[in-house]
Amino acid sequence: MRLKSYVVLFALFSLVFSGGLFAQDKPLKGYSVQQAETHYGLESRFDALVRADNLRTWLQRLAARPQHLGSPYRKDNAEFILSLFRDWGYDAHIETFHIYFPTPKYRLVEMIEPISFRAALKADPVDGDPVTSMVEEQLPSYNAYSIDGDVTGELVYANLGLPADYEALERLGIDVRGKIVIVRYGGCFRGIKPKLAAENGAIGCLIYSDPRDDGYGQGDVYPKGSFRPANGVQRGSVLDITVYPGDPLTPAVGATKEARRIDPKDAPTLTKIPVLPISYADAEPLLKALSGPTAPSSWRGALPITYHVGPGPAKVHLKLEFEWKLTPAYNVIAVMKGDERPDEWIIRGNHSDGWVAGAGDPLSGLIALMEEARVIGALSRDGWHPKRTLVFCAWDAEEQGIVGSTEWVETHADELRKKAVVYVNTDSNGRGFLRGGGSPTLEAFFRQVARDVDDPQTGVSVGERAWAYGAFRGGPVEHAPYRLSALGSGSDYASFLQHLGIASLNVGYGGENRGGIGHSIYDTFPYYERFGDPGFIYGATLVKTTGRVLLRMSEADVLPFEFKSFGDHIGGIVDEVNRLLDRMRAETERHNAMIRQGVYKLAPDPKKTFVAPEFLEPVPELDFRPIETALSRLDNSIRNYNKAEESLRKSGNALTPEQNGKLNQILYKAERALTRPEGLPRREWFKHFIYAPGFYTGYGVKTLPGVREAIEHRQWEEARVQIPLAAEVLAAFVDQVDQAGRLLLEAAR
Repeated sequence: MRLKSYVVLFALFSLVFSGGLFAQDKPLKGYSVQQAETHYGLESRFDALVRADNLRTWLQRLAARPQHLGSPYRKDNAEFILSLFRDWGYDAHIETFHIYFPTPKYRLVEMIEPISFRAALKADPVDGDPVTSMVEEQLPSYNAYSIDGDVTGELVYANLGLPADYEALERLGIDVRGKIVIVRYGGCFRGIKPKLAAENGAIGCLIYSDPRDDGYGQGDVYPKGSFRPANGVQRGSVLDITVYPGDPLTPAVGATKEARRIDPKDAPTLTKIPVLPISYADAEPLLKALSGPTAPSSWRGALPITYHVGPGPAKVHLKLEFEWKLTPAYNVIAVMKGDERPDEWIIRGNHSDGWVAGAGDPLSGLIALMEEARVIGALSRDGWHPKRTLVFCAWDAEEQGIVGSTEWVETHADELRKKAVVYVNTDSNGRGFLRGGGSPTLEAFFRQVARDVDDPQTGVSVGERAWAYGAFRGGPVEHAPYRLSALGSGSDYASFLQHLGIASLNVGYGGENRGGIGHSIYDTFPYYERFGDPGFIYGATLVKTTGRVLLRMSEADVLPFEFKSFGDHIGGIVDEVNRLLDRMRAETERHNAMIRQGVYKLAPDPKKTFVAPEFLEPVPELDFRPIETALSRLDNSIRNYNKAEESLRKSGNALTPEQNGKLNQILYKAERALTRPEGLPRREWFKHFIYAPGFYTGYGVKTLPGVREAIEHRQWEEARVQIPLAAEVLAAFVDQVDQAGRLLLEAAR
């Protein structure tokens, strides 16, 4: 790091420490000054009971053998977790669902022209890491929910397999119809890659990990370093979770044994072509055999070859056969009923299933959840008891497509709509910086949590450290921490937030635990202890972070939601959409100009099968006045609500129990107002009209998705329909804010 960089970072920390950005007093939203003092005492007791050694012990035990969905050790782990929850005083049970799940019977990737080569499709064990040698218990490397297939075709390299990559191939005169495409991991959820390949006419898809991204191009490979070895393969689901997550045969209903299932041939989330992940050792001979144009510079990886795009002369034979059957998934649910408000639920979840051992993903997050539950159980035995009901969930089958949590949410949807206050999720965890995403109504609350947890390496708060790191990397200096990112998909919060409209948080640490072994046989306890979180100090920090979230939500008289951050956030989203339209207008003009100038030719060469570029329809003006009117109302309502809060404080009055109950209901159900029962176009499972995973990103969020994606796909009439619908959900949210404000003013009189 250059000297100048150190000076900038020091200046940022100095600004933080000097008090220029952080108040020295420590109020708690939802608590009076006296209540806050008492609550801080509870949190001190909580912190004193946290034991990092427990995290290490549990991780070593849970990751001792492969424990994928349907494996004997997966059930054994579920029963072990259940026994601990019961020992800690919880009313706990296993809720079983029956998941349609394929496992490989036959996998073949072979190059038949211009030379013969057969992919090994096998990773090498590591001495001293016993799980890597348990071949008989491991699932082979594959992509779950690929269809069976036996295809042969010329190979084409399509970079990351994104829409822009297929457009680039088209401009090069390369048609992937009838071909097998090979693409790199990265850029989007893996399930988008075969989806786009099929939409562009490919008959098969191979996904490989390039060493530029997570192998020797980044650092030493395992076991010497933390990056992916040559034969390491990233397993993973290719279920199209952008249509709906969960069991592909039971959309919107729980996958119980008796559930009515659709025919697999009618399941829209299964792939249309066979797809398989391979290592970079297996990918190198295939890529080396390609000719055709040299790949653009941004497409080139770190393999010692010249990257060409093809097609051919490499011709590949891909054959896949799977055993498809219903497989039990074991969700562990543990409940500590609240003393005062038992029908208000604080739900905490982390999945427990891995692709092999899953030490980092997901068990590093699960052990933090377990320690939170243990400490809360100890506090309960010592005389304290939560006001609200706490629900701890160890989900199964997340790796297959967020299945275990989705099936539970769909099964209990009616009760959750009434009772769920918030869902708090973790997944993987490691050494580094606080990372949080979630509903903007929780941002001010989470900022206070981040303020009150110490970073174990620097001694400053985790919020201060995360803010300084973000500012150092070019983030906005003027914003005090902590800014929550918007949630897309990829973990168990999806069903809570995007299907039911339950305010959600997703929390973890990382950034100093870089590596490349995810979803492989190398995600083991020895690896994690060395590279993930040595000493489990950030595991303990995560316990203190999410533990505070649970305790503060449980004990607050007035739930600590607020509206200003949401108003700021939604205003920024609308600005982004307008900038998107401006960019599209400029790009359309440039594209059409290049056709007029002959750079792009309208008439396709009759000897080629690709479709030549066409003139693009100009981007029309869209009427955003309904959304702008709703935003204006929202801004005014938030100001009035904040004035009402201040009026109540100055009056010295207190909410009556009835008023308090009504206010809390309004606060935690405000997120529900952002949903509509008919859902988004072509994917009605997604009910949230402000946040959804992108149809062609998968994990990545699309804010204002109905409007934004209609614009991105140039569906102008659909955009005109979606704009007033988005305005309606904003208006419904405004109504919630107004109700809350009127209630506060009533109490202030």
